[in-house]
Amino acid sequence: MLDGKVVLITGAGNGIGRDLALACADAGAAIVVNDVGVTLSGETENQGAAQVVVDEIVAKGGRALASTASVTDADAVRATVAEAVDTFGGLDAVVNNAGITRDGFFHKMEESDFDAVLKVHLYGAFNVSRAAADVFRNQNSGSLIHMTSTSGMIGNLAQANYSAAKMGILALSKSIALDLARWGVRSNCVAPFAWSRMTSSIKVDSPEQEERVRRLKEMKPEKIAPLVIYLASDRSEDVTGQIFSVRNNEIFLFSQPRPVRSVHRGEGWTAETVAEHAIPALKANFYDLEVSADVFSWDPI
Repeated sequence: MLDGKVVLITGAGNGIGRDLALACADAGAAIVVNDVGVTLSGETENQGAAQVVVDEIVAKGGRALASTASVTDADAVRATVAEAVDTFGGLDAVVNNAGITRDGFFHKMEESDFDAVLKVHLYGAFNVSRAAADVFRNQNSGSLIHMTSTSGMIGNLAQANYSAAKMGILALSKSIALDLARWGVRSNCVAPFAWSRMTSSIKVDSPEQEERVRRLKEMKPEKIAPLVIYLASDRSEDVTGQIFSVRNNEIFLFSQPRPVRSVHRGEGWTAETVAEHAIPALKANFYDLEVSADVFSWDPI
């Protein structure tokens, strides 16, 4: 499905990103394997991780290019996009998958840990997408695929930084979809359920979290690839601004925020009438404080 395409995948040296790189290569794409080679929390670990994946792809007869540019460095990202175009003759899709975690309860979270996670996930998605946007606009086509998380959309304990970044990516994706639609550029999000370095950091401090981790361990990263390959292909030319999720053999389409109920008083509101009328009328539609495991309570199919 990706014959002749060029796909840039960030964070592709390990986990979900690695599986996506190998699968997209098997589908016919030339792959830019981007990975800065850091630990889960962002410390330098193995700067050769990207090259290892490139070697795997080339050994199977594919085409691939290694990049160790940090997604937090806009200039380095622009250089990587330029190198992809020079090497393979173009760029057709980007998968914003790079990420780190520095989990901790909000009341104990350091500003530096909040900043670092947003820089990689949210700023990284912006930097790579912005660099690719100029190429996509010039060719009147292109697909941006952003990895988000139910930790943001639903909630999870001790991940305020990660959750905020992943929710920010939803808004970024929708804005890109709106702004670039006239050039035929698509932007969509995928929330993957899979056991990886990223999910291995989830704090297990309740029976609910234990159950969530048990289910995640049953789900393999390669299950995410078919949807990503489709979104990177020309077959998805009319799909943009959507939020998908993959959970083992299930594919979900997520809702997006819309009003669910309203109340009205012709004379306007006071704090007292808000308390006596508005909130009691709206309360039936309030959302409970839930984590992802509460909403996805059944075993993976």
